[in-house]
Amino acid sequence: MRFLRYFPASALLGSLLLATVGCSLSSVDGGKGAVASKSQKPVAVKTVSVAQEDVRHSTVQPATVHPFYTAEIQAKVHGYVKDVQVDIGDVVKTGDVLAIVDVPEMAKQRMTALAQVDRQRAEEERAKAGIDLAKANVQAAEAMTAETKSKLRQVEASLAAAEVEFQRTDDLVKRGSMQPRVLDEVRKKRDSEAAARAAVNSAIESAVANVKVAQSSLAAAMADLKFASAETVIQERQIAEIDELINYATLTAPFAGVVTKRNVSPGDLVSERSDGAPLFVVSQIDKVRIQILVPENDAAHVDRGDSISVVFPSFPAEEAMTVQVTRSTGSLDPHTRTMLVEAEVANTDGKLLPGMFGQASITLSTKVASSMLPARAVRFDDSGDAYVYVVSGDEVSVVPVKTGMDDGNTIEIVTGLEPGQTVIDAHLQRFKDGQKIRVLN
Repeated sequence: MRFLRYFPASALLGSLLLATVGCSLSSVDGGKGAVASKSQKPVAVKTVSVAQEDVRHSTVQPATVHPFYTAEIQAKVHGYVKDVQVDIGDVVKTGDVLAIVDVPEMAKQRMTALAQVDRQRAEEERAKAGIDLAKANVQAAEAMTAETKSKLRQVEASLAAAEVEFQRTDDLVKRGSMQPRVLDEVRKKRDSEAAARAAVNSAIESAVANVKVAQSSLAAAMADLKFASAETVIQERQIAEIDELINYATLTAPFAGVVTKRNVSPGDLVSERSDGAPLFVVSQIDKVRIQILVPENDAAHVDRGDSISVVFPSFPAEEAMTVQVTRSTGSLDPHTRTMLVEAEVANTDGKLLPGMFGQASITLSTKVASSMLPARAVRFDDSGDAYVYVVSGDEVSVVPVKTGMDDGNTIEIVTGLEPGQTVIDAHLQRFKDGQKIRVLN
């Protein structure tokens, strides 16, 4: 009793607390044993199998807006810029004048060529006159030939008459009815007619030769005319060439669009060159090309007409633009291993600017057999790597997987699982390799 009387109250309270804590710790230890005992029991889980489905994939890639056409305007002539009629941002139509280059030396060349044409036309007129003269000479020679042949007929008739008279006279002389001197006179007359015939024959040959000479002169005159005409054509074509070069001095828009660059000012010296900066750049933007570089793995599955959904950071509040694949190069760039895909888009309001960046999602038309799992059956660790709990008998294996397409309901398993394998479906508990489970039907 004295012991109790003199025992401090604080000490007694401490003892009571110590006893209470001891009991609590004993209870906790007993609880751990119970939990440990309970964790050794198989966990009831539901499972799901990896299904193989034909899936229409999509590929998400950067997209860039390009003008439908872009023309770099260069100078075709050498000279000083006389006038610049447009500036950047100006809207132009086909054929609108952009600038004019002063080329006075070409104007002088054109005047010289015109004078040469006039001279050649005069040569043509002279050749035509020569043809007329040659034709007249041919006609005269042919007429002379005809006249000579007519005389030949007359001479031959006279010769025939003289021959008959000679025969008759010779017969009379032989009979003695006529003096021999008469026969001599008749013979001379016959010989004279024969000589006249020979002369006429020579004249005919000469006339025929004159006809040939006249015809040759006519042919030469016609050749001169042809040559003069050809020279005229050459000179005229040279003038046309000069005119074309003079036309090049007026720089015009090749199509309707917008002037996106101007690198020239009045007074600048320009010349034909291919390595310098263009004087102007005209871009057609009422219709644009959205270009997408598709990687090798997806390039083979892109077809014309595939749907493309494009979003632009410049328009964050707007819905995605839906277009279609218009064309593709059909081959991979050997440096980037990508294929260029294009979509044509109407841009009459000028909303899409060349160079604008966006993100395109192409829905591929080709369906591919893929391993699929419900999204709830796939877990992700702190690093974002995916894994699943594979069920083999009554045990669990933690298997890392590589995922692909994810539509929110199902996830494509690219690697790590085979079709038909069983994994744990949605479950709050984390599992370890070798942990026992009990599959619920």
